[in-house]
Amino acid sequence: MAPKHHEPPISGGMRKALGKELAKSRAMTTVFAERSAELRERGEALIREADSLACQSWNERMWSDGGPIDPSPRIGQAINGGYPWLEIECSRCRVRREVDLASLPHVDTTCVHDLASRLRCSKCAKANKRPAATLLQLMPRARSSATNN
Repeated sequence: MAPKHHEPPISGGMRKALGKELAKSRAMTTVFAERSAELRERGEALIREADSLACQSWNERMWSDGGPIDPSPRIGQAINGGYPWLEIECSRCRVRREVDLASLPHVDTTCVHDLASRLRCSKCAKANKRPAATLLQLMPRARSSATNN
């Protein structure tokens, strides 16, 4: 953006007034920028809290009712809310695994429940079976050190 052009006033008093107004304007830009950053930080904290609550709500619904899995938080919301891990269970062999949502090649706007048909058990895949995974819960950290998609 191009800077504004101020025509210099003819009289000395007007030049002083213009100088004061320009100095005041430059000072206000700093105040506005600091206030904007402060409000943005508070807003982002509130969004993180809202994302965390959405994940907790989904987990409670999954635990108490076993579903329905739709609607679920989006992947970006889960990661932002502090729940970057998804616990799944193979519908065939009942093996539980944790999936790191951040490492998946999906966009952040993909809903977690849309992953159910895409995630497969690696143990069953070796036996040429491809059963869909059952989603269990979102987790803040993995339970085991070995994770398989």
